[in-house]
Amino acid sequence: MRILHTSDWHLGRQLHREPLLAEQRTFLEHLLSTVRQEHVEAVVVAGDIFDRAIPPLDAIDLFNGVLGELADLQIPLVMISGNHDSPRRLGVNSRLIERAGIHLRTSVEDCARPAVLHDEHGPVAFYGLPYLEPGLVHTQLGAEKPSHQAVLTAAMDRVRSDLATRPANTRSVVLAHAFVTGADTSDSERDITAGGVPSVSASVFTGADYVALGHLHRCQKISERIRYSGSPLAYSFSEADYPKAMWLIDLDAGSDVTARQIPCPVPRRLRQLTGPLNDLLTQPEHAEYEDCWLHITLTDTDRPHMAMERLKQRFPHALKLSFSHQHTASQESYRSRVNGRSDHEITLGFLDHVTGAPATTPEQNLLREGLESVRTAAAAREAS
Repeated sequence: MRILHTSDWHLGRQLHREPLLAEQRTFLEHLLSTVRQEHVEAVVVAGDIFDRAIPPLDAIDLFNGVLGELADLQIPLVMISGNHDSPRRLGVNSRLIERAGIHLRTSVEDCARPAVLHDEHGPVAFYGLPYLEPGLVHTQLGAEKPSHQAVLTAAMDRVRSDLATRPANTRSVVLAHAFVTGADTSDSERDITAGGVPSVSASVFTGADYVALGHLHRCQKISERIRYSGSPLAYSFSEADYPKAMWLIDLDAGSDVTARQIPCPVPRRLRQLTGPLNDLLTQPEHAEYEDCWLHITLTDTDRPHMAMERLKQRFPHALKLSFSHQHTASQESYRSRVNGRSDHEITLGFLDHVTGAPATTPEQNLLREGLESVRTAAAAREAS
C-alpha cells in the first residue's frame, strides 16, 4: 500500500502577523497533485490540522476543500487531532464523514478502533492516537501515572490487543502526535511537557509496521519504521534551513517499509540578515534577499530612526527586526537563554533571578504541579 504521510498543517497560522493562508493553499494543491501523480492509496495526517482550537472560517473552508477533493478522488484519509486542535470540534460528524473515506480519530475511545483499508495483499489497519493530555486521560486509559510515556504505552497496549484479534496478514500503521526521544525540535512547536518529561521512547510503538508521527516540525527519521513528516511550511526563522517534505511510504506484503521524501513547495524563502542599516540598504550582494521573509538584525551602535520602515523599502517582506548593540544586549541575552526551554525551566530561571537563589526541590515540584494543573485545567475546559 502506498501511503502519503503529512502532519502539522496549522491551517490559519501566521508568521509574525503575516497571513499564510495562500501558502497553505499552495501546499494542499501540491498534496493533491502528489496523490494523483504518485498513485497514493491512503493519506495520513498526524495532527495539528489547525493552528488553534477555534480556527478562522477561511482556514475551515480550506480544510473542507481538501477533504472534498480527496473524497472525489476516492482516496481514504486518516487524521488525528494534535495539541493545537480541538478534539471535539474536529471530531464533529466524524462517524458520518467516515462513509466518504475520511477517518478522524480524536478521542481515547477511538485509539483501538482502526480504519481498515485493503490492497491486493490484504488488510492494513490504521490506528489513530490523537494528542493525549496525560492529566486528563491517564485514569481512563488505566495508565500508571499522568505522563506521556505511561499514557502512550497504555494506548499502544490497546492497539496491540486489537491487532492480535485480526487476521495474521494484517499490517498496521499507527498515527501519533508526540515528542519521541532523539528527535530534533524547532522554535515553533508548543511545549507539551508533562511530569517534567516531554518525550517518550520510540519503544512505545513496538509492534507497529509504520508509525506516522506529528508534533515536531522537522521532517526526520527516528528509525526505518518511525518518522516525522514535519510541517509543510516554515513557521519560525529557526526552520529557515529545514527542507520541508512529506513521506511517501510503500508498505509491502511482508510489512517491509520503503520511504521517499516528497519536497514541499517553497512559496517564499526565510532568511536572516545581519549588518549596519546603510550596508543592508545599499550593498548589491543583498539583492537576492529582496523577495524573502526576513529576520534582520542591525549592528549599528545607535538605533537608526524608522529602521523598519526604511528596510521595507528594499525588503518589503521583512517581518522581524532585532538590534545587537549594547542597549539591548540584556534583552538578546535573555531571549537566547529561554530559547528552547520548557515553561518549568523558564519559571525556575525567573525565580532564581528575582530571589538570588536556586529553587529548592520542594519549590521545583510545587512549580511543576502548578504549571501542569493550569495546562490540564485549560484542556479540560476545552474538552467540556
